[in-house]
Amino acid sequence: MKKSKNDVWVGLFVLIGTAALLFLALKSANLLHLNFQDSYRVVARFDNIGGLKPRAAVKSAGVVVGRVESISFDDVTFQASVALALESRFKFPKDSSLKILTSGLLGEQYIGISPGGAMDNLVAGDTISQTQSAVVLENLISQFLFDKAAEPASVGADPPAAPAFGAPGLAEPLK
Repeated sequence: MKKSKNDVWVGLFVLIGTAALLFLALKSANLLHLNFQDSYRVVARFDNIGGLKPRAAVKSAGVVVGRVESISFDDVTFQASVALALESRFKFPKDSSLKILTSGLLGEQYIGISPGGAMDNLVAGDTISQTQSAVVLENLISQFLFDKAAEPASVGADPPAAPAFGAPGLAEPLK
């Protein structure tokens, strides 16, 4: 069988195309993180992390400033302990606060960091205490249903009076 120069080029093209598709698949699934920036590690504690996953983005003003490194459960405080790797080029005050937010209505969750006003910045090993847990849709629905069930029933109650138009005492009931 005779090999031509075109076979080598076609094989190379297929190999590069396959590598590009694999790269895009891993990047879109957030399974590949290429970052060569130095980072520092801080820890935050949350009562409920919802669907937050490792390698989720940490954003400030819509810009990715770090990633969630790991998530563990603290059996002393009964809270989720989230380790964050923040890029060294981004400095945040020690009194910064964290929220777990959602991209879109039912999208992936990420951590939003709001800078505080302290003079000292976060350093490696610090713990962020000002956190707001994730909003869990099931909890909101059950809260709404519970509030509706707790309202007193108005069976047999008089309907509200029609608003009077004009000066007081001049309004006449409709016939």
